[in-house]
Amino acid sequence: MSGADAVKEDRLWQRHADMAKLGGTPRGGVNRQALSPEDAAARNQLISWAKARGFSLFADTIGNLFIRKEGTDPTLSPVLSGSHMDSQPTGGRFDGMYGVLAAFEALEALEDAGIRTRRPVMAVAWTNEEGSRFQPGAMGSAVFAGTYRLDDMLGQKDWKGVVLKDALAETLAAAPAPLREGAPGFAVDSYIEAHIEQGPRLENERRTIGVVTAIQGSRRYIVTIDGEEAHAGTTPRAARKDAYAAATRLAAALYEATTDADDTLRFTIGRVEVLPGSPNTVPGKVTFTIDMRHPEDAVLARHEAIIERLVGEKTTPCAASLQKVTNVPPTHFDPAVIDLVRDKAAGLGLSHMDMPSGAGHDAMHVARLCPTGMIFVPCERGISHNEIENATPADLAAGTKVLVEVLEALANR
Repeated sequence: MSGADAVKEDRLWQRHADMAKLGGTPRGGVNRQALSPEDAAARNQLISWAKARGFSLFADTIGNLFIRKEGTDPTLSPVLSGSHMDSQPTGGRFDGMYGVLAAFEALEALEDAGIRTRRPVMAVAWTNEEGSRFQPGAMGSAVFAGTYRLDDMLGQKDWKGVVLKDALAETLAAAPAPLREGAPGFAVDSYIEAHIEQGPRLENERRTIGVVTAIQGSRRYIVTIDGEEAHAGTTPRAARKDAYAAATRLAAALYEATTDADDTLRFTIGRVEVLPGSPNTVPGKVTFTIDMRHPEDAVLARHEAIIERLVGEKTTPCAASLQKVTNVPPTHFDPAVIDLVRDKAAGLGLSHMDMPSGAGHDAMHVARLCPTGMIFVPCERGISHNEIENATPADLAAGTKVLVEVLEALANR
């Protein structure tokens, strides 16, 4: 029996159903934000499955959770696969979680087929990929890869002022696993990540497997506008320093400045906070986030300069500042891994196409360390970061079969 033959579609689907209960929402999605009780529950579930199969496991000091299937030569660096289990506040059941469960199913399939590889094969659940609670996103993989400093990330706060170090300690206590002390990161031979596409191309082209060639670059910012609180009934508009009025002027100018003819640049204002939030008080402070993405770093740099200029021009008489939260350049995956994904998909008789990723993933940080690639499967209408996000059991299993074949090949090099 091959590893692909040992992939069990019903087992994989049931694992998704079980995980969807942890932080499940009335509309069928999940709210399982990083280092929350729901995140800890998902970690506990994965730990229990790993222990039942006899796999070893450990967590590192940023909370990344690793599950290991031994190879015949334990001195060799492992092949790694995984994704994340945290979600958006109104997230879907498959974003991130599919990559974790596909990696775990790959370990189970290799075990069920009696396949021993030279290198160890490991599944990983990275900490805080979404960045919806603690910024920046893709934190666990970035600390692992050395992109961010551990101490800097441990000091980050969520929107309510909770310090990440404290939330992490609570999560690790609630979902105990042996802790690998010291700085995160260790030698990895190669990395492959499975994920739903989060876009409509595969479905529109009627293809089952996306062979991911690259990830476009992204930059995130926080804009803060400081005005002056005043009585809504007595303060003339000409005398006001209305932070929300300044924010709306700025937002309109930003949307106009970031509109390109070929609709390649992605610009999003995703979170807005207006203070003090009283119906009869002129807003004294507004904070909002910017997410900007493009395949070319030069385009991002050019538009960053435009954003900086507009923040100064459009917010008077208020004071405004722009904080850059992340700057992730475009990632180009390893040609040999790309070829391997393509070849294994073809060998399994699965329709496939080469494509870049519009969304960021943990793979973009791990690519700094070792040969890396990604496998996409379709999601219904390309909808993601949404409670109605959906995928089919057959497509999830198909992507996992490709994953198993790629992992086996990489682990026997």
